[in-house]
Amino acid sequence: MSSAALRISASPDSGPAMFNDTSSPLSLLLSRRSGKPRDMVSPGPDATQMDAILAAATRVPDHGKLAPWRFVTVGADQRDALSALLVEAYRAEKPDAGRLELEAMDQFARQAPALVVALSSPKPESKIPAWEQELSVGAACMQLLNAVHAQGFVGGWLTGWPTYSDRVRDAFGSADERIAGFIFIGSPSRDLEERPRPLPADVISHWQR
Repeated sequence: MSSAALRISASPDSGPAMFNDTSSPLSLLLSRRSGKPRDMVSPGPDATQMDAILAAATRVPDHGKLAPWRFVTVGADQRDALSALLVEAYRAEKPDAGRLELEAMDQFARQAPALVVALSSPKPESKIPAWEQELSVGAACMQLLNAVHAQGFVGGWLTGWPTYSDRVRDAFGSADERIAGFIFIGSPSRDLEERPRPLPADVISHWQR
């Protein structure tokens, strides 16, 4: 999949737009746009590309050099098992769940060609505050997405009910860890569309005394 195919898109408000422009690092950051996992199709990253994506995700600010995060890849051959896990966990928590709710869990598990589960893995014995460790987790997830887009794919970072289920968490990590999100990776089946963004003046100020 060429990067150009990812960059040319339709914006409902302003006409054609350019997303995930890989012509320069700054262009990529200024045009970064996630994809919707439900719209992702093959190809996804191969093993070498995925290794590079995950390696990039570890190059983030990390006070204390703690690596307070982990990544678990879920292969295509494990999607049936993931679906079963989500459906069973959802049914255990919500015995009266309807068919559509359970189908949503199954569909969640089967999105996109590739999937990485990001875990917050804090080091409580460290003097580094938990908040700083959590910030590093968010930075790692963002860096992972940047690496995905730099490779010419699209990524989508989802949370939702599975992220906060202890039963689902236990399938990927320990009781002191938390799922930071499910990061789906693939190629877009349709043009990306812009979303509302804040105006710089609304979120940037200049400190004075």
